[in-house]
Amino acid sequence: QRKCIGCNQMKNKKELIRILKTQDDEIVIDTTGKKNGRGAYLCDSISCLSKARKKKAIDRALNMTIPEDVYQQLEKEMMNHAD
Repeated sequence: QRKCIGCNQMKNKKELIRILKTQDDEIVIDTTGKKNGRGAYLCDSISCLSKARKKKAIDRALNMTIPEDVYQQLEKEMMNHAD
């Protein structure tokens, strides 16, 4: 069980998207859930993404400012899952 940083609900790890900060301070979406690095979890929903974005939850969880293109990439990823 992991907590979504958008809605703060505990969910099964497989239901959440993992956002990862690598050792090179690069932000990636970890689809496998097995990559090394500091991770933050988010529900696969646009509403949780906007909540997390508004309260800068991803920034705090990963201890860095998240670039705009990462948010766009997450949004695109969530749109693809909705189909």
